[in-house]
Amino acid sequence: MIDPELTVGALDRFAERLGAVARSGGAVLFGTGHPHRLIGFYGALADALSAAGCEVLTPATGRRVDITTRFGLRTYNLDYVRGVALVREAPALRSGCATGVHTHSPLPVRTVLAAAAEAGGPLPDLVVGDHGWVCGAGQLGFEAIGLADTDDPALFVGEAEGRVSVAVPLDDGVRSDYYRPLTRYVLNRACLSQ
Repeated sequence: MIDPELTVGALDRFAERLGAVARSGGAVLFGTGHPHRLIGFYGALADALSAAGCEVLTPATGRRVDITTRFGLRTYNLDYVRGVALVREAPALRSGCATGVHTHSPLPVRTVLAAAAEAGGPLPDLVVGDHGWVCGAGQLGFEAIGLADTDDPALFVGEAEGRVSVAVPLDDGVRSDYYRPLTRYVLNRACLSQ
């Protein structure tokens, strides 16, 4: 069971970090391993930060990422929807479509960050996402915040180790429209509502 008070407290800290990067006009990278469920949440945050003058980074579009899965080695392509990075099965690459694959791998964020560095930057002041996007960025020393389901403890471990700034406990498998109240709450708390 997820304690709602812990979720609200973490959402407040999450919004505080978004507000801080908005005030500084920093660069932000968004990425999700749950594109079917969470693209709307992250996309709204990316839109708001872009409107506030932040650069929403989109490096390595179309770049291949080989990820070992329980089905063997799979090749995926990096793509962005509404400024949010995700991976797609290589033959199904259709830019702008919200569907992508579910992954916990840190390899996509490592690929994106390496591409940004190779191009001379900018590098993100904040990485926002879930699963491997947050943990992988945190392991590389980038400030990272994200949503975390209690059945996937990696973000909570990363937060306890000081590698993840904020891990918000919630159910990451509900219908996408159920995240709209959280989106409004975070945008209001971060002073980013339009």
